[in-house]
Amino acid sequence: MIVAALVIERFVPPLDGAMRVADGDSFELGGTRVRLEGIDAPELHQNCGAPGASWPCGQRAKQAMQQAVAEAGKDGVTCRPVDGDRYGRSVSICQAGGRDLGALMVEQGWAVATSFAYRGEEAAARAAGRGIWSGPFEMPADFRARQR
Repeated sequence: MIVAALVIERFVPPLDGAMRVADGDSFELGGTRVRLEGIDAPELHQNCGAPGASWPCGQRAKQAMQQAVAEAGKDGVTCRPVDGDRYGRSVSICQAGGRDLGALMVEQGWAVATSFAYRGEEAAARAAGRGIWSGPFEMPADFRARQR
């Protein structure tokens, strides 16, 4: 396993540089469009909550991502690409200030886990009613499908 990681790092350099947050699970880093591996955050224009009491969860997820990046300070954000997606983004595992950014977004309740890697963080966020787990919401993938 360690050998495989070294081989990947050798042929796929890490991403870093100036960052611009797009939403709760994607951003531009050093000119490369990135989507976080293993999570799915509400869409930027998605609302959550009960009818008549909805709130802009997509905007709040973006704000949480911006805050995580700001708190990283001088350490910034670095990403290790693991795949690509149909939109030309680098699907990556990223760290902000030495902390896994995907785990942080799921743990705070601003994204759902799409892989086993973050299931524990999702269970904790759900149990504590953090972020999108504070009330009813539509899964981001279902929201996107309905918008098509």
